[in-house]
Amino acid sequence: MSPDGPRAPGTPPGSPRASSRPRAGAARPATLPRHDDRRRTFPALAPREAPDGRFAATWWGNAWVDALEDTALDAARLARGKAYAQRGHVDAITVTPGRVVAYVHGTRPRPYRTEIRLRTLGDDDWERFLDRAAARPEHIAALLDKDVPHALEAVTGLLPAPGDLVPDCSCPDDGYPCKHAAALCYQSARLLDEDPFVLFLMRGRGEQEILAALTRRNAARSAAEGATAAPTLPTVPARTVLAPTTGHSLPPLPPPLPAPAHPGRPAVFPADPDAPDPLALDLLATEAAARAHTFLVTGHDPVADLNPWQDAVRLAAAHPGSGLTASTRALYRDLAYALDRTPTDLARAVAAWRQGGLAGLSVLEEPWDPPAGPFDRARPALLAADLPAFRPWRNRLSTPSLQLRFGRDGLWYGYESDTDREDWWPRGTPDADPVGVITDLLGR
Repeated sequence: MSPDGPRAPGTPPGSPRASSRPRAGAARPATLPRHDDRRRTFPALAPREAPDGRFAATWWGNAWVDALEDTALDAARLARGKAYAQRGHVDAITVTPGRVVAYVHGTRPRPYRTEIRLRTLGDDDWERFLDRAAARPEHIAALLDKDVPHALEAVTGLLPAPGDLVPDCSCPDDGYPCKHAAALCYQSARLLDEDPFVLFLMRGRGEQEILAALTRRNAARSAAEGATAAPTLPTVPARTVLAPTTGHSLPPLPPPLPAPAHPGRPAVFPADPDAPDPLALDLLATEAAARAHTFLVTGHDPVADLNPWQDAVRLAAAHPGSGLTASTRALYRDLAYALDRTPTDLARAVAAWRQGGLAGLSVLEEPWDPPAGPFDRARPALLAADLPAFRPWRNRLSTPSLQLRFGRDGLWYGYESDTDREDWWPRGTPDADPVGVITDLLGR
């Protein structure tokens, strides 16, 4: 007989007896380990040839690869890293906030410990992301379906830009990246294809944490919408309108419906290789809804007088997010190409628009001869403030690295350039006081 009492028939020797309750004095079973939402380990992926020369299948997976390839200093190392990934040389991958780690097999028997580091998003970035996702049920549905709408990525720049991925490896190769780090990065793109929540974890938040936050926001939004009663609209009975008339006029139509408080929301456009860029469609549809709402409320189209270039600059400047993320680069490239400009031209114009709107863009692109007055008084004021001597040309006062441009609106606009390069970029906030603009640029 077993020391624990009789065993159930068919129970192998040494197995604990079946019992619905523990023996008196016996220790309670240990608590099951708690699920760690911020640490995920994925088994090694099987070897696979990249289809059509692209290692990833989704737009966000390819954007991840682009960030690696745009930063790499050696195309040959990249090619060897891709071959390593295709042959299955990357062991299990562990993902935690800001870090991707795996052992990668090279030419030596012992694998190398390899990792990719990237910046995690701050709390404000996550709040913007969650607010945007919860505002549209179709965005939540897309995330649950393991899809990432372009509009969500654009809010905070989830995807890395060139230089965001920092590789490290225990191998002696000092390449940037070495082939082992490149292999890990390529293989990570396959993980992103299968589950975009891996990308969110890399940026600092786990899947359950994100879904719980979205659930709370969705519940609060539903409660707020339910508490707002729909207004009663005036109507005319159909029988009155359809009743036969003998010399009598029809009853007057109801007054126009009130304008909605906010522009309507455009549809969500899924990614399709044979369709236009979904981010561009979303941007244009959102823009059309905003313009239509403004025209309905005010009777005025605020952008009707802009030429195509000015309108393209305005659109690009309104694009959410900061920095040149993958989606922003694509937007700048397409808009610039359509207008026979370069992405750099557009980026500079966007900086001017964000500095001062249409007036700021005019200051960037149109030198002019200002009348005597504020412009002539600026140089003595700058010298009296112990600032460098500025040389005048038309509406501009310049040093080798700083420049003031006088706008037709009576404001001074600051510009900076690398010394003696004449590559001027708008900086700072316009001001009627030229000394204030320069001291702001100098950080005094």
